[in-house]
Amino acid sequence: MPYGWWGKVLWIDLTTKSTKIIEIDGDFARKWIGGRGFAVKLLWDYLEPGTDPLSPKNMLIIASGPLTGMPVPSSGKLVIAAKSPLTGGYGDGNIGCRAAVAFKRTGLDAVVIVGRANKPSYLVLDNEKVEIRDAEHLWGLTTTEAEKKLSEELGRDFAILTIGPAGENLVKFATIISEFGRSAGRPGMGAVMGSKNLKAIAIRGTKEPPIADVQKTQKLLADGYREIKAAPRYSIWVRQGTMETILWSNKNSCLPVNNFTEAVFEHAEKISGDVMEKYKVKQKGCPYCNMPCGNTIRVDDVEVEVDYENIAMLGSNLGMDHLSKPARLNRIADDMGMDTISLGGVLAFAMEASEKKLIDERIEWGDIKAACDLALRIARREGLGNILAEGTRKASQIIGRGSEKFAMNVKGLEISAYDCHAYIGMALAYGTSPIGAHHKDAWFIAWEIKMIQEGKSVVSKEAIERLVLMQDIRGGIFESLTTCRLPWIELGYPVERYVDHISAITGISMTMDELYRVAKRIYTIIRAFWVREYQVSGIEWSRKMDYVPRKWFEDPLTKGPLKGAKLDPNTYDKMLSWYYELRGWDERGIPRKKTMIELGLEEEARQLEKFVSLSP
Repeated sequence: MPYGWWGKVLWIDLTTKSTKIIEIDGDFARKWIGGRGFAVKLLWDYLEPGTDPLSPKNMLIIASGPLTGMPVPSSGKLVIAAKSPLTGGYGDGNIGCRAAVAFKRTGLDAVVIVGRANKPSYLVLDNEKVEIRDAEHLWGLTTTEAEKKLSEELGRDFAILTIGPAGENLVKFATIISEFGRSAGRPGMGAVMGSKNLKAIAIRGTKEPPIADVQKTQKLLADGYREIKAAPRYSIWVRQGTMETILWSNKNSCLPVNNFTEAVFEHAEKISGDVMEKYKVKQKGCPYCNMPCGNTIRVDDVEVEVDYENIAMLGSNLGMDHLSKPARLNRIADDMGMDTISLGGVLAFAMEASEKKLIDERIEWGDIKAACDLALRIARREGLGNILAEGTRKASQIIGRGSEKFAMNVKGLEISAYDCHAYIGMALAYGTSPIGAHHKDAWFIAWEIKMIQEGKSVVSKEAIERLVLMQDIRGGIFESLTTCRLPWIELGYPVERYVDHISAITGISMTMDELYRVAKRIYTIIRAFWVREYQVSGIEWSRKMDYVPRKWFEDPLTKGPLKGAKLDPNTYDKMLSWYYELRGWDERGIPRKKTMIELGLEEEARQLEKFVSLSP
């Protein structure tokens, strides 16, 4: 096995309380790299098609990559994946925290957790040793309370991943939390963990991963740190992180306002990065990070780590006119173990449904007291909260009466914080994101705005080539290595530099072309997984799955410099066809047999043909 990998996947069955090791070889590692690549391949190979995401059979996977926790800029990332209870397709998220480094040092590349404990439990993963312990004293606690209690019991040398009441109550967008606010798994990874009666996972790793060329690795790290700190935008980044995006989005008419109805917010200054700096009390970054983006604020006795997506979705998207308001909702989400983006989406959906008198409950835009109360009821599945806990797609199906039009999701995952009335390229990026509408895989908007400012159109095959390239880098390369994308996308650290890091650490010479090929393989098998799971559950796959909500096509902006803007469905459809062509998928959005074979997925193609006919 090459350096960088251990060659081991640990399988834990909570029902039988048994474990086993599955060995992987160098060919598997090179073909799938790690992180998301390992996770989706394991799900494809071992998950019974059509498995209920909340059944004991679902697989909760923790996976690292060859660069995770290694001497590489911003390498403290870990992927957590499963079949999603929110979308019914592939779901994952990455988390930046000490647990990533601890996991890398256990001597394992991935852990697969199946089954269901017979009572509330937590796992202790001490290198390769596994203990299943009683967690009845932790059940019902917030993530903050549970992590503090476990740290007291086990000691600070254990890193903790935990769920809150939302995960215990199977809220479909419950997440897994670490370090009091770092969150993973927007598509319901916390609910999957809760369905297994698993409150927490404590990780301690003491093994030092071998490195092929230590001297070269250290030099690359030092050079990388210097290059990142010398970037022109380093100062503003360290001061505000992603929070600087609030005013940028407002200026460019893409800040979500009142459930993505408008894109310019009159109170944007009051929730901006400039205001955040006034309340900032500390800053944190992931392991091996020298461009920390974690800004913790204290406002109205609430201490919480904030970023753009959280504050936009819980702020302007709900009509909240002061930073203290989304900060309070953010704290509730972190403590309860809920995704902040989806929480903002379902609360905005409820406010619009209330405005249109489609529900009995009255919830006004900007009403922080009502929003906090409803957020807690979602976590506890009480009243209206029980409906909203299903996510906007299912909630709109329950409420009906045209509410589907403003249920702002793609494939069931709530759209993150960029309004796309005026930005068809970003809309397409959301539509084709591999886990549903998520910015991590789909952040195309800055490039699109730059093109527009230069008088260029994004309605071209060349622009879609750029979109595919960015997806491959963001969702394929970084999610499998597994490292943070921010040094590249925010401060210009060259993506090509990562082949040097791979070579120094693993001893394997890989080209960028080979990495891009791995990325395309990952995107294609993720799409095959979606198709398989939908087909076997009786939902015929079609291109409509890759459409964004009708609101952006039918209801134009009424405010701001781009007043009147809305998406054109014919143009969107044409761009979607170009996207499929470039991916090697057919007009349904299903990978062609030829494409799968060319990417080394011949066996997977044969398996997929059991559920759907493949185009040549």
